Amino acid sequence: MDLQEQLLLARTRRHLFAQTGFGIGALALQQLLAEDSHAAPATHSPSAEAGDAMAVRPPHFPAKAKRVIYLFMAGGPSQFELFSDKPKLRELDGQAPPPSLMEGKRFAFLKGNEKLLGSRRKFQRYGQSGMEVSELLPNIAGVADELCWIRSMATDVFNHGPAKLFMNTGFQVPGRPCLGAWTTYGLGSSSKNLPGFVVLQSGPRGPRAGATLWSSGFLPSSFQGVPFRSQGDAILDLHNPSGVSASSQRSVFDFVRSLNEERLGSTGDPEIQTRINAYEMAYQMQSSSPELMDLSQESPETLALYGATPGKPSYANNCLLARRLIERGARFVQLYHTNWDHHGASENLEGALEQVCGEVDRASAGLVLDLKRRGLLDDTLVIWGGEFGRTPMGEVRASIGRDHHVDGFTMWLAGGGSKPGHIHGQTDELGFGSIQDRVHVHDLNATLLNLLGFDHEKLTYRFQGRDFRLTDVHGQVVRSLLA
Repeated sequence: MDLQEQLLLARTRRHLFAQTGFGIGALALQQLLAEDSHAAPATHSPSAEAGDAMAVRPPHFPAKAKRVIYLFMAGGPSQFELFSDKPKLRELDGQAPPPSLMEGKRFAFLKGNEKLLGSRRKFQRYGQSGMEVSELLPNIAGVADELCWIRSMATDVFNHGPAKLFMNTGFQVPGRPCLGAWTTYGLGSSSKNLPGFVVLQSGPRGPRAGATLWSSGFLPSSFQGVPFRSQGDAILDLHNPSGVSASSQRSVFDFVRSLNEERLGSTGDPEIQTRINAYEMAYQMQSSSPELMDLSQESPETLALYGATPGKPSYANNCLLARRLIERGARFVQLYHTNWDHHGASENLEGALEQVCGEVDRASAGLVLDLKRRGLLDDTLVIWGGEFGRTPMGEVRASIGRDHHVDGFTMWLAGGGSKPGHIHGQTDELGFGSIQDRVHVHDLNATLLNLLGFDHEKLTYRFQGRDFRLTDVHGQVVRSLLA
């Protein structure tokens, strides 16, 4: 019997008996439930007890990646300014796009009379792979051969919040579990004093769609992401107020735990077990989080590698903190860095883009290099990308920018069984869409789960009468991305 079935049966039986008593009808229904549980197909079979949802569990087959660091560039980085040099687009700069390429296309803000916009950025080819990267990302360019490049990404959704949800959960409205939640549901976590799934944020604001991006959806809430602050206490109000000793706090925790366990025994509600685990995790974190958050323990050379400054919130600090988290057993760490939405006006392809590239370039490359030298890159999967790309046409506000584009944008992977130095996919000469080896969001998520040791069609959870999965009814593993 798999973890979901254990949780569900425990909850339904105990709730039934608590509410209706042990009558003849209840006993008969208990027998029917027992027969049904033996007949139910097992799609994922973790060995954890229902009360230990985060216990380490084996995947479907040997995994190449044991943990994930997801660097999410919220807003949609422009592939034309960063990773996709298009000489033909520069040649036709200022001209109307070919009608054949515009047919059937939808955009967020373009009106249909915009002109093609060639990139003003200088590109070079790097490494043996010959990947083209612009002048804006010199450090990422320097590790080009460590990365697996996907230049033919495609999504279905062109507005920020829904597109972020679609990239993370496979669905464009809230309510589904995200990749991090599916990962911890499938694998559990080896950390006893830190959450299995941690979220770190940087940039001038939080990502659109907010906490729904790291939600566990209909999975038990044990598997949701836990947001950490990048300085001070990892979580507000984690430490005791003045006058409350550790021993008195422990007494309160033990008493509350006994009450929760009594209620859990009568109802079987998995959310009560989540509450018990949360109290205990908070208690353990009181001693572990100060050491975790103290980046001054790192060598000056390591701080320089990331461009991190202890005590100063930044994407660089978060990248270094992500490495420290996975070293301490966290299974999935997701970083959100905002301000990639460059339409024009103050959010333009000049100063604003240069600033955000400067914020992430050094630290992203530094993370890859640091993981490699510590022997962690082989089984740590790093993902870098946003929810979509940008259009080949310019968008003129107070200054020039680009609108949202769902076809032919770029993401990269590193480590965790991905193929280093590989360039996957190709777009047409103007960058409207993929002409070779298109990778849809569902294909990407199927591939990521494969690297974690899961058949994406079998990692499921039964909810409201049917089995749900991250890739819904879609998705193919992209074998050429695997080392």
